Amino acid sequence: MTFTLSNRASFWAVLSLCLFAVVANAEHHKTADTEHHKTADTKTLDIVDTAIGAGQFNTLAAALTAADLVATLKGEGPFTVFAPTDAAFAKLPEGTVENLLKPENRDQLIAVLTYHVVPGKVYAADVVKLTRATTVNGSDVTIAVVDGGVRIDNANVVTTDIAASNGVIHVIDAVILPN
Repeated sequence: MTFTLSNRASFWAVLSLCLFAVVANAEHHKTADTEHHKTADTKTLDIVDTAIGAGQFNTLAAALTAADLVATLKGEGPFTVFAPTDAAFAKLPEGTVENLLKPENRDQLIAVLTYHVVPGKVYAADVVKLTRATTVNGSDVTIAVVDGGVRIDNANVVTTDIAASNGVIHVIDAVILPN
């Protein structure tokens, strides 16, 4: 089946609604105990399905599809994903997302998306001990603890340690861009 951007958005929206209940239940039972996240809270949903189920990553899902990275992030991993919300993508200058989703800009889109992924599972307790992390695209993100919160480049981490079968997701409030 071939999806257009509008069909993909509809598909992701329907899938998001179906998976939202699963993620909401997992979030309800989440604790601050990192060891708990490493063992008991790992679920069968992979990073992509977990993010889609949250309902706030529709733009990220569309971008992953356009970049042909869905299969990769559904793979064995493990991966740590700093996932920008739809609101984070909305902060970009007008037309940026639409431009990145064009087939001729696929390489640029891949560079941006892989800049949000770090190999391995890096939980919040470990992230705060780091000052840098090398992303899948080969560039380093800067990590800083500022006013009790964590920043990844120019983005604030707003939710941590969302466990998935093949990694962990940290939600960020801005799209980070490689240099």
